[in-house]
Amino acid sequence: MAFALPVFASLPLRTPRPAELRIDVDPKKGRPSEPLTPVYERMRAMADRLHDLPLLTPNDADLRVRFRQADGEIYVYIEDLRRERLVGYTVFNRLIELGRRADRHIRAPHSQYDPAYQRRGLATAVYRWALASGICLMSGARQSPGANALWQSLARHCEAGFVDLRDKRLSYLGPEIDDVTLAGLHTRMFLLGNGWTLARFRQEAQMT
Repeated sequence: MAFALPVFASLPLRTPRPAELRIDVDPKKGRPSEPLTPVYERMRAMADRLHDLPLLTPNDADLRVRFRQADGEIYVYIEDLRRERLVGYTVFNRLIELGRRADRHIRAPHSQYDPAYQRRGLATAVYRWALASGICLMSGARQSPGANALWQSLARHCEAGFVDLRDKRLSYLGPEIDDVTLAGLHTRMFLLGNGWTLARFRQEAQMT
């Protein structure tokens, strides 16, 4: 499946969601778990399959954003042209835990960014671009402190909620949940992309 990929536009402000996802990743680990250099080399080898995405850094001419699609997944790379290095990347993965109908609309983002470029809003801009493109996002079973903060920030600008995901079925838990439910490994957070309503998400994802 191919997603439509329009340029990012500002998302409307929505009601904040106070609940926080569990944090299972050691916050002391400040560096990416996977070296970015090999990823950068592979990215440059696929230059003919990459498309420019001029949306993130209008005030930083040194950075270039590019993306590609493969097997229903979207890969977004941010490159520092002056230093000839990869700043970081985000992959919008398919979730094998989802059923076929939900898989058409939901992706789980995973990011790796060089610590020297963090706290500049790059990952936030990439996620907002995906949401503005109409892609619905779902969290993984674990989050780093930075990812947790990012999701809470995004939830203030789009429809958000929690689900129980098991046996390839989604069960809606509501916009807020208690700490016990939050700690469960089957509990996931979702963010609805542009043009989506909760009613439509229920129907399309077959969420009970």
